[in-house]
Amino acid sequence: MNALDEKFMRSALMLAGKGIGSVEPNPAVGCIIVKAGQMIGKGYHKKFGGPHAEVNAIADCATLSIRPEGGTMYVTLEPCCHVGKTGPCTDAIIKARIARVVVATGDPSAHANGKGLDQLRQAGVEVEVGLCEDEARLLNAPFFKYAATGKCWVVLKWAQSIDGKLAYADPSQEKRWITNELSRADAHRLRRRVGAIVVGINTVLADNPMLTPRPSKGKKPIRVVLDSDLRIPLKSRLLRTTKTSPVLVYTRKAAVEANPKHAERIRKRGAKVLVCEEAAETPDLHLLLDRLSERSVQQVLVEGGPRVLASFLREGLADEIRVYIAPKILGADGTAFIGEPMKDLMQGIGLDHVQIKTFGDDVCLRGLLADPSIRQERAKISALSSVCAPESI
Repeated sequence: MNALDEKFMRSALMLAGKGIGSVEPNPAVGCIIVKAGQMIGKGYHKKFGGPHAEVNAIADCATLSIRPEGGTMYVTLEPCCHVGKTGPCTDAIIKARIARVVVATGDPSAHANGKGLDQLRQAGVEVEVGLCEDEARLLNAPFFKYAATGKCWVVLKWAQSIDGKLAYADPSQEKRWITNELSRADAHRLRRRVGAIVVGINTVLADNPMLTPRPSKGKKPIRVVLDSDLRIPLKSRLLRTTKTSPVLVYTRKAAVEANPKHAERIRKRGAKVLVCEEAAETPDLHLLLDRLSERSVQQVLVEGGPRVLASFLREGLADEIRVYIAPKILGADGTAFIGEPMKDLMQGIGLDHVQIKTFGDDVCLRGLLADPSIRQERAKISALSSVCAPESI
């Protein structure tokens, strides 16, 4: 493989990033087809249940009226060889008589795990694997973590002012956003990536949120409330909308025993009540993530307040952080200082693969947790490179 191969693979990675937010829980995949040194087709996996990148790239060759026969395909993930919502991509590649397939990384899923590569080789296709592998694995880090460990990827997200305040102090005022519309739109795109959104009960009591992606389309994330004392109001917007989007209330056994009628009313509203049997002041977050993982949730977005966010950090459960910073100093007009609940974290937590993006005057900082214990777990998934593909985290 040479510099030209790398150029085309990086183009495929750029294409793959376009699918993030629409294809989950499937991985984002991009594909380029080249013949005589010229790109003749391109495609990416556009939405869950839709045609895969390879099929779209083969179909795109028709726009130039050039047959892909004898060409080279660059694809960011091992082509599938099983029948799912779509047919096997390996069959389409063999039928198109592609001569060479360059794959960034294999697919560790049980239904793949090298089977697609073997099928192509047996059909006489030249297969090469490993070009831009680190970037490709980082692009779909949640997918690879879930495939390797069976555990979901956890994203902590919050918006703050320059002086670290999360909200305006006067609750009687008409709701005022800290960040601008562009930042909020990006946060909703993030919601569409995940299978569950987690908040604490204080957020529910203060804001009465819906916790749905807007505009609402496609998947419906599970809306999870951490409610130690079972205080969620029956008239909350969450419990009024259980028929359109699922709700899970996570509480303690002691809280259910103290108020069994309220627990039953919550269930009658259509919400699930998950009970932590341990005698602790707060439910076990490890148990919650295990239960969500068992429901095939690959990504969890935590949008709680400072104490909820600090709890996930303290337990070493976070994989990624996304912070939206508005150019405002709230001072006494602001409340919920993000740093206070985190002051007892014994060591500073750094970030790897940091990306900074602007939304108007707002700044969004994204990165992977660099805490040693978290890094050790992540190292089992992939040896991360210092170069990060666009939209990879």
